[in-house]
Amino acid sequence: MFRGLALRYTSNERSNDMAGASSQIAAADSPRTRAAISTLETRFDRRLGKILAHATEVFYDKGYQGASMRDLSRASGMSLAGLYHYFESKEKLLYLIQKHTFTTVVERLRGKLSEASDPESRIRIFISNHLEYFLANQKAMTVLSHEDDVLENGYGQEIAAIKREYYRICIELLDHLKREKKLDFSSRMAVLGLFGMINWIYTWYNPRVDANAKELAREMGDTFLFGICGASPAKGLRKKTVASN
Repeated sequence: MFRGLALRYTSNERSNDMAGASSQIAAADSPRTRAAISTLETRFDRRLGKILAHATEVFYDKGYQGASMRDLSRASGMSLAGLYHYFESKEKLLYLIQKHTFTTVVERLRGKLSEASDPESRIRIFISNHLEYFLANQKAMTVLSHEDDVLENGYGQEIAAIKREYYRICIELLDHLKREKKLDFSSRMAVLGLFGMINWIYTWYNPRVDANAKELAREMGDTFLFGICGASPAKGLRKKTVASN
């Protein structure tokens, strides 16, 4: 589900666009054939990446409701007819921006978490991964935050599923910490509190006066972890402590 998303068309659209070119490549499954197809895919990915970057700028400057397909056409350098051919609406562009962003964040997180086992370290990885990506993509973060509930039907459901997966990963990290430290706190409340801390950074972050992503992640990690690690011991452990006294 979380295979790398290098800013690409949906599978059906991509297949249609590449069908003509691919048919000119030898049908035999050879290294040369695979290399040629890979080159075509890279070219399409690169072009789509530029289009989505321009669309992000337009949505950031004008807002989703204020932006038109003509605005997006001018910004991307693609004809209006061409834009409509690949993206039937501005909602499709917003969907692709959101899908790329959230999938990339989750994919990178999974890779980093696989390298650590200590529960506190894994939570710090979660925080730093989030901050590093979003501080490097502040306009995209602003667009996603402001247009969080715009997508409907299948688009909205797909993005919501990726968000739920991200939430579940964080819940699992907190549950692991609770078991290891024998603490008693609400994982749900802790996760939502953490999201409140790291998601709204775009509203106040100023690179001229604020620390970089690495330092911010350290400070926010300290604030969050020192807070939840100061929670009461788990109920079973409390009873044993009282009995021993």
